[in-house]
Amino acid sequence: MTAAQERLTSFAHGGGCACKIPPGELEDAVRGLTGQSAPEVLVGLDDGDDASAVLVRNDLAVLSTADFFTPVVDDAYDWGRIAAANALSDIYAMGGTPVTAINLVGWPREKLPMELLTEVLRGGLEVAGQASCPVAGGHSIDDPEPKYGMAVTGIAHPGELMRNDAAAAGLPLTLTKPIGVGILNNRHKQTGEVSEEAIATMTALNAGASRAAVAAGIKAATDVTGFGLLGHLFKMARASGVGAVIDAAAVPRLEGVDESVAAGYVSGGTRRNLDWVRPHLTADDSVTEDNLLLLADAQTSGGLLVVGELPGHPVIGEIVVGSGVHVR
Repeated sequence: MTAAQERLTSFAHGGGCACKIPPGELEDAVRGLTGQSAPEVLVGLDDGDDASAVLVRNDLAVLSTADFFTPVVDDAYDWGRIAAANALSDIYAMGGTPVTAINLVGWPREKLPMELLTEVLRGGLEVAGQASCPVAGGHSIDDPEPKYGMAVTGIAHPGELMRNDAAAAGLPLTLTKPIGVGILNNRHKQTGEVSEEAIATMTALNAGASRAAVAAGIKAATDVTGFGLLGHLFKMARASGVGAVIDAAAVPRLEGVDESVAAGYVSGGTRRNLDWVRPHLTADDSVTEDNLLLLADAQTSGGLLVVGELPGHPVIGEIVVGSGVHVR
């Protein structure tokens, strides 16, 4: 079998956002680092929000983010689309509009043909085009493991920013995409089975949900990616000084996910997510370990987790007085 015929996921030690540094290890590494604090820095390093926000005018904040990862599927074009949607999501999670992006590429040029890289970049351009976000350059390195993503710049009105430290008790929690893509991607990596539903949800932009949330006056949101629903919810609750409750039965999930969890297609990243949150987690007796693993599943290009109600999307829980996360 030639390099061109080999599966892209076979070149990755972990797929998509499951290859992130575990949240506990990452927090230890950046603890004490505050970046450049100044009055114009509206959102910085303090709470690990989705993007930075810097005030450049009374009515204008510039948002900045970067996201890249190893192959999550074997189709190069789909990987490019997924990675672009995932990078753009950070801007949408802040209530912003992406205005430009640049590509970030690591490529094993002696192992994989450049024609495959062209397909990855073509997929990224396609999704960026859907977002009306021009891709104006980038940076690449020769890397033994393929990686792709984008650095994205966006804009937002300072008064319309959605932050992960603004959740208020008494408000519902809404999730705009089903979970389980990490589990299905891990199944794909091990068996070659393709979930078209998973690819469709990962390539879908969070633009519409973001605009609806801003129009509704929502102030707190985040996107659900590598740290899983439980991890990102815990980060939001901790940053806001509140607690949260999830109704496990109300959380939308992709077809085939429950069977895939039972069959053992759970990534190491997902298990590390659950280990990190568990000291701050309580659950009813009816909630199984498989339920918790699914809620901790390392998502790639997941949906928005919004503090408030968005018509057309399921309410999965609520923000409460207290601390930590309870699953019922």
